[in-house]
Amino acid sequence: MNRRELLAGFLGLPLAALGCNLDTSHNLPLAGEIIGASSSLGHRLRNGFRPEPQEADWRDIDVVIVGGGVAGLTAARRLQRRGVQSLIVVELEQELGGTSRGGIADVVQAGISRPIPYPWGAHYLPVPLANNTDLIDLLDEIGIVIGRTAAGDPQIGEQFVCREPEDRLFINGHWQPGLIPEDGASPEDLQQFVAFHEEIDRWVGWRDSEGRRAFVIPVAECSPADEVRRLDQISMAKWLDEHGWSSPRLRWYVEYACRDDYGSTLEQTSAWAGLFYFASRVRSSGGESQPFITWPEGNSRIVRALYEGLGDRIRTGCAVSSIRPHATNGRIEVVAVSESPTGDIVRGWRARRVISAVQPFLNPFLIDGYREHGPTAWKKFEFSPWLVANLHLSTRPKEADYPLCWDNVLYGSQSLGYVVATHQQGRDYGPSIFTYYLPLCDDDPAKARERLLNLTWSECAELVLSDLERAIPELRSLVDQLDVMKWGHAMIRPRPGFISGTACRECRAPFRSVHFAHSSLSGVPLFEEAFYHGNRAADEVVAALAQS
Repeated sequence: MNRRELLAGFLGLPLAALGCNLDTSHNLPLAGEIIGASSSLGHRLRNGFRPEPQEADWRDIDVVIVGGGVAGLTAARRLQRRGVQSLIVVELEQELGGTSRGGIADVVQAGISRPIPYPWGAHYLPVPLANNTDLIDLLDEIGIVIGRTAAGDPQIGEQFVCREPEDRLFINGHWQPGLIPEDGASPEDLQQFVAFHEEIDRWVGWRDSEGRRAFVIPVAECSPADEVRRLDQISMAKWLDEHGWSSPRLRWYVEYACRDDYGSTLEQTSAWAGLFYFASRVRSSGGESQPFITWPEGNSRIVRALYEGLGDRIRTGCAVSSIRPHATNGRIEVVAVSESPTGDIVRGWRARRVISAVQPFLNPFLIDGYREHGPTAWKKFEFSPWLVANLHLSTRPKEADYPLCWDNVLYGSQSLGYVVATHQQGRDYGPSIFTYYLPLCDDDPAKARERLLNLTWSECAELVLSDLERAIPELRSLVDQLDVMKWGHAMIRPRPGFISGTACRECRAPFRSVHFAHSSLSGVPLFEEAFYHGNRAADEVVAALAQS
């Protein structure tokens, strides 16, 4: 496709026209590549490749965990702490963490080598509320909790809380502080923002007859009251309509939140999920959202803490080809294969229990008998794809107005803007890495995935640079390297009716001796939900092992 078609297809016609009018040479960085995810082995398995281990390559084990994302690693950690040492984590990719992966670049400045860590996905964690005790305990183990209030709320070390200035918005040709588009806003716009936040505050203070909040993390602790569940039956767009809020600026702001967490538009997001975004992160009525915990490498810092104690219990670059829960002698057979220069390496484990910590739509392809005898609700899960790019800059751009922040957003763009990897380190000069996020919010996620996966590196680079150079005209001259990650199934999409339906409950119920853990089983793609389900599945397994 030509440049105009590329920009129109991914950024929209108005930005395509603007991008094509920019006075640039359209030069691309000298270096860059598309990073992961592993596809060749996955495609072989998809096409029917089913290897079989030699008898000498089988091992007996208590638990096999399929998937080394946050849920799978959390389950392994929990099992270890509850006395289950005979376990293995099998992960297709060479890197652990799923969408919480990170990277590190070695940058030489003035003859001194200075590493710059950066994220490839999730890059922050709101300070958890007192009810989320398991997560608080993990953060305490990592060493960032310096105390707790009388109410049980964690106190986080200042160096781990997002450094100011936190965020800014590019609008009307310049940067303004904060993400609410105030520049040029009418009195009616501002009044609707006030009314919106008052309604959010009402929901923060709402309690059901048993004292439960409407919105809290984890989702399992949210109130099931009819008044709350009704919100899942309508879209966030419909909910705004019901309140008479038509301000384009307010609707852009709320949609930005939906695209940020779910990769979906106002029409594609249930009102329950839209309100959850704003209300679940506020401790009490009248308060502000919890501050963000962040590291230069994003949530991969927590991932490292999850796997540090697992040692040789991890197999990366290893794809599970089949899970056979009907195997003899009360054991589940798990077969996995990895590619090597000398040929395939095929392994087999005979396990007492298995935890599948992959996206639900993969289970019918992995687990024998699941498609015929398991729930069909996995067909109801809908995932939005993401494009993530890391731009390696030789130096920072010149800032004419509000300074560079941790989070930098462009009003009217289809992207979420970029975060600055060196911001939290206090490195305000010299080389840096900008991590750019673009969710694809097409009504048909399958077509969006196809469009994304068909992009070449040069098309991805042109797309990213064209979007950002509206705010940073000299960007192309600053970028030495631009790497891209394509996440085909990045975020579960909480469309109307999904959260209050039965799909999540059905797909997290054990199937024979296989248990399930994944953030999507909550209907929202949060780190905290992956952590919750990893612990839940591990507790199920411990109870089952004790009875067998």
